[in-house]
Amino acid sequence: MNNIIIYGSHYGTTEQYAKELSRRTNIQAVSFEKVKGINDYDNIIYFGGLYAGGVLGMSKTLKKVNDISSKKIIIVTVGLSDPTDKTNISNIRNNIKNQISKEILKKAKIFHLRGGIDYSKLRFVHKTMLKLLYNAVKNLPEEKQTAEDRAMIETYNKKVNFIDFSSLDKIINEI
Repeated sequence: MNNIIIYGSHYGTTEQYAKELSRRTNIQAVSFEKVKGINDYDNIIYFGGLYAGGVLGMSKTLKKVNDISSKKIIIVTVGLSDPTDKTNISNIRNNIKNQISKEILKKAKIFHLRGGIDYSKLRFVHKTMLKLLYNAVKNLPEEKQTAEDRAMIETYNKKVNFIDFSSLDKIINEI
């Protein structure tokens, strides 16, 4: 089997997960911006950071796959919110549904991992977006806040790291 790990990461937590999985499995990990010949691979493991509801680079990357009938597709999202929260998972999956074909969605195994954030390293545009979002949700009644809202409120303007490499075990089992 010819395998590849592809990742889309702005600030590094998604890349850390992808490279740790690479280390554990001896599967090459490459940024979605540098991947070539995606159709040469039997198993495609895509790690994507969650940004503004989308999975970074996933749509652009998986659109290049010509025939998925003989391929195994694993999608791993990495975000700040609790990856076990049912509403959070539902929101992520709805966003994934809008980014990839029905055929890939039907075939893909999807996993969700928790990453981290360091506000001091954010680009201006991302800081601005998060500030606007924070201001919009911080005064919502708690029962109206989603897991994503609560995670943002709790971590706003901080450096937090929720990386848990043991969560890669379930992905290794799937591979």
